[in-house]
Amino acid sequence: MLFPLQITDNCVVLTPAKQAHVEPVDAGLYGRLDEVYGDFAGHELIACHSFNEDWGSWEMHPQGDEIVMLLSGAVRFVLHNNTADTTVDLTEQGQYLVVPKGVWHTAQILASAKLLFITPGQGTEHRPI
Repeated sequence: MLFPLQITDNCVVLTPAKQAHVEPVDAGLYGRLDEVYGDFAGHELIACHSFNEDWGSWEMHPQGDEIVMLLSGAVRFVLHNNTADTTVDLTEQGQYLVVPKGVWHTAQILASAKLLFITPGQGTEHRPI
């Protein structure tokens, strides 16, 4: 695709062969991702989401590091490494965090935030706060 796309309207699935597949962001997105990309082995999801409130769960990516970049607002990430929690505040546009493979994390929204994610989706796990 040679025309500009908007990350808030479309996400990108980067395949193991490093081909970019554009997927519209709509109510059926995650079901479609499961259907089309199976267990997401070797794929990365590049997506943008806006948040007005804290995340309601923890998540963990067992197959690789996740990159999260702040596009606007402010957010505090809480990372849990089995012994203690570490917090990282993103308060300036363009700041980013690398969440290490296998680390449980959640976000507390300090000011309405827009975040860009590059996520190794295979095997992603969630658990309640």
